[in-house]
Order: sequence, then structure tokens, then C-alpha cells
Amino acid sequence: MSPFVLSVLKYALLALLYFFIYRAVRSVAVGLAPRPAAAPAPAAEPARTKPSRGRPPSALVVHAPEEPKPRTYRLSGPLEIGRAESCQVRLEDRYASLHHARLTSRDGAWLIEDLGSTNGTYVNDRRVSAPVEVHAGDVVRIGKTVLELRR
Repeated sequence: MSPFVLSVLKYALLALLYFFIYRAVRSVAVGLAPRPAAAPAPAAEPARTKPSRGRPPSALVVHAPEEPKPRTYRLSGPLEIGRAESCQVRLEDRYASLHHARLTSRDGAWLIEDLGSTNGTYVNDRRVSAPVEVHAGDVVRIGKTVLELRR
């Protein structure tokens, strides 16, 4: 092969290598960039996923995929859910954020709110963007972990 062809192939391979590195660095940077905060809901009342059934939950049952038995928590005060040591409901789910969601009581009703998590919080397969009232029988999904609210 002539030296010209070898030079062209060498520079083409070098350009391809730089392009690959650029794409890899760019995808990491996009994944680490903070996401814009969602606009607050205009309504003063929390959004609802279902009409009120009048049955507030009294227990939270956590079905973690890596645990053979579900864990049960009594709902008596606010619960923070996530992977952090300081959370009352600690999850061993790599798809959950350190401080993922919060379950609070307000005027006899229980509300769940997402704390700006990366993968979101879902109530009955609907993503939560504002505090949502939850009832007995509702299912909350955080990462691969399923939380069931019971009476």
C-alpha cells in the first residue's frame, strides 16, 4: 500500500477514535446535568389520582425485589423513603434516590410527594409531580420497589 493511503487510513481511524471519545463524554455529561425543576402545580389542593374513598391507610407494606418477605411500617407520622441512612423507610434499590419521596399526613389524609428524584415516584402507575393524596389500596412504585398502602 502506498504511504498516502496509509496516512489517510491513520487519520480516519484517529478521527473515529476522537468522535467515539466525544460521544462517551457527552453522554456522561448529559446524564449528570441537573434537570430543570417541574413547574409547581397551580392548584392549591394536592392532585389526586383517584376520587377520595374515605379510607385513609394505616400501614405501608414494602415489597422489595431482593427481600423474600415484605416489611410493614405503621403510619403514625411522616416517613421519608429512600436509600439514605436517615430515611425511615430505607430501600436497597439502586433505582431509588437517597431521599426519594416523603409520606405525610395532612387533615386526616395521607399525601406522598416526590423529592426531586431522578427516576420518579409513581402512584397507581401515574408519575407524581406534586403532592398526591393516597388511600388504602393504592400502590406506589419507587424504582423496582413496590409500596402498598393498607388499612
